[in-house]
Formats: sequence, C-alpha cells, structure tokens
Amino acid sequence: MNMKKFLNTVILLTVTLASAVNANAQGKFHNDWKDKIMSEKVAFLTIELDITPEEAQAFWPVYNKVGKELDQARHDVMSSYKQLSEAIAAKKPEKEISQLLDKYIQAKIQQDKLDNAAVDSYKAVLPVEKVAKLYVAEEKFRRQYIHKLHHKTEEKK
Repeated sequence: MNMKKFLNTVILLTVTLASAVNANAQGKFHNDWKDKIMSEKVAFLTIELDITPEEAQAFWPVYNKVGKELDQARHDVMSSYKQLSEAIAAKKPEKEISQLLDKYIQAKIQQDKLDNAAVDSYKAVLPVEKVAKLYVAEEKFRRQYIHKLHHKTEEKK
C-alpha cells in the first residue's frame, strides 16, 4: 500500500469514527440514516478527490457549511412547492396562487445562487481540478446510492 492510499484510509477511518462518536454523543437516533449516508459520502469523496490531509482540513469545514446552506435552500424550495401545489389543488384565489408562485420561484433562484457561490467557495480551498472532480464524484455517489437503494427494494419484493 503506497503512502497516499494509506493516508486516505486513515482519513476515511477517522471521519467514520468521528461521525459515529458525534452521532452517539448527540443522541440523534432519528438522524442515523442521514449520518450514515454522510459518512459514506465523506469517505467516498475523500478517496475520489485524492484529497491530502492539508486539503481536507481546509475543505471539509467549507463543504459542511455549504451543505447546510444548500439543504436549507432545498427545504425552502420544497416547502414553497408544497404550498403552491396545495393552493392549486384547493382552487385558491389567483392572487394567492400568484404570491405562492413568486415565493417558489424566489426559493429556486436563491438555491441557484447558492449553487453558484459553492463553486467559488470550493475553489478557494482546492485546486480547480479537484473541484471539478468533486462535482463528478458527488453525482457518481448519488447514482451509486440510488442503485443500491433500488436493489434493496427489489430484494424485499
């Protein structure tokens, strides 16, 4: 095992252990599935990006901050979507639907702004090639996880 793979393995184990200890210490049993996925994602991204320990120290706080902001933006989009959908189904007045439509569009615009700002935040702590690899690796992880969930669902049938 070369030194780079060894360091990646150490980082992977450290992140996984820290996540497990943090989840238990905070008693967030209802978020176990989210913590588990995030631990797997962090390990996957660390290896895919071939991130150094120095890069990891600068990158993960930025990634976590951006992730929280994007999670909130996605929540706002889905919440405004639900309100709009319910108003349409309830045949609310046009004025109310118009206001809810504006709210939904503004939430989408805010999410897009945060997505664009994320790239600059990542470029501030990682080389451009690794930032590009990050986006490719996130999509790869998402697809692999969907595939994994799909197969679990098929096994239960």
